[in-house]
Amino acid sequence: MPITGAILEAAARHPDRVAIAGSGGSAAPAGAERERLTYAKLVADSLRVFATVDELHQAQSLPPCPAPETGGIPITAVSVESAFLAARVVAGLAGFRAVSAVIDPRWPIDHRIEVILTTGIGVVISDDAALSPALIRRGWGGTVITPRDFEALVGRADPEPRFAVEALPPREQLAQPQVRAGDEAFLLLFSSGTTSNPKAFIKTRAQYRANLAISTAHLEPLPGAATLAPGPVSYSLTLYAVIECLATAGSVHLADQFDAFGVAARVAREGITRVVAVPAVVQGIAAAARRTPEAFSGLDLVVTGGANLPASIREALASELPSVRLISYYGAAEIGFIGDSRGGDGTRVQVYDGVRASVREAGGVQAGAAQAGAMQSGTELPEGEPGTLWILAEACSDGYVAGTTTERLVGADGWATVHDQARMVDGQLELLGRAGDIAITGGHKVSLLEVERAFVGYANVCAIALPHPKLGSVIGLVMEGESGDAPGRDALRARAESLLAPQFVPTRWFRVERLPRTVGGKIRRGEVTELASSEIAERL
Repeated sequence: MPITGAILEAAARHPDRVAIAGSGGSAAPAGAERERLTYAKLVADSLRVFATVDELHQAQSLPPCPAPETGGIPITAVSVESAFLAARVVAGLAGFRAVSAVIDPRWPIDHRIEVILTTGIGVVISDDAALSPALIRRGWGGTVITPRDFEALVGRADPEPRFAVEALPPREQLAQPQVRAGDEAFLLLFSSGTTSNPKAFIKTRAQYRANLAISTAHLEPLPGAATLAPGPVSYSLTLYAVIECLATAGSVHLADQFDAFGVAARVAREGITRVVAVPAVVQGIAAAARRTPEAFSGLDLVVTGGANLPASIREALASELPSVRLISYYGAAEIGFIGDSRGGDGTRVQVYDGVRASVREAGGVQAGAAQAGAMQSGTELPEGEPGTLWILAEACSDGYVAGTTTERLVGADGWATVHDQARMVDGQLELLGRAGDIAITGGHKVSLLEVERAFVGYANVCAIALPHPKLGSVIGLVMEGESGDAPGRDALRARAESLLAPQFVPTRWFRVERLPRTVGGKIRRGEVTELASSEIAERL
């Protein structure tokens, strides 16, 4: 069911059911009780949210032109720390002719500015005082409004003078939410930025409905279920949790960041039955359950994103909460949910029904189509052979927003790739990382992720490929840690030789105090390689 239809039905049948709750929950401290919307209140709030956003767009004398991929629909972005506010705006605009975006406020300001300018975002809710002047200097005609002023406009209570407007008309005179056409643009999203700056892409309503069909079939966002999804809504994992819960008339409980000490009390207080979180949070839940296992007695399912969930996290959760099921799903924000892993060491992924996967040789530009940039997906490889993973799925976006990248997402045959590397084994996927995560050394293909897997629970490391005149490249390992406190070269080599095939064993060893990461915590392998190549890293 489309999200708007589900929200309207839930508001009619279960008006007092919690739709969205912020960190405070029902026992919120003074002033935080507003961070809670029932379905009835969500519908009423959505009328005022859209009316306010629409006024802000309409009041612009030189409004930014939204990216052509939106079909001319104005884009409203939220770039704040508050997960509740971000979810409230996205949900509030879902039933109207509007495109929503959530921009991570921790991105460098230059990147936020470029994203806003190149995609044609017209309204930004942000409390970064430097953002508006910087955009104005670039000739942007949009509007930056603080969360405080936005709240004041929605409630029409003492906003800043430049936002002073008349009172809203009665509810019945406001635009009403309705189920929208499937080909209409819905969300402006961004890639993870692990290997480069994030790229923008559009999800239409039909594409998101297809994604929702996969999620509801396999990840169990059941009607009425209470889901805890701590973390920024700028993460696609959290944003998807918000949408899927509302589209199934469930309750989504948000937190700006994971509270390791308060999570047990919140799970018990709110009757949480399902958690959707990144692997680090799953590890934190296992630690919290070790202290107060009774608080998690109602928890049934933990869903986490990302491939190759470390066995140590699986084992920790199973040890502390043996009755709680764990699903580790694999997907790409551009493509949607692809498959999941539910047992064993978590390295193999079962592809979902309705999604097709193919491991192929690297493709190029199709003959005669170089000007259009059409990709050729390459020849399918036999089982066990590593290559580029291609996916055919209804939920896949049509491509990246042209203003943000020249990279292609979808090939001429309709199959798409984000350049993940994989191999098929017994009908399942083994993920090997991105294209830069495969090294060729002495004629052998080596997955750098497989090298790193040998050190899970032992040391934080990043495997890299370093150029070599005869072998093509050699494998290096960069370890994170303070000098004197981290394992030495001999200990690292001994561990690698005991767990890896000879061609996978690193031959060069380095140490840095901190491995460079994205704002989401993912290691930037390219930057790590630069550190080692420039000899900034300590050679062991």
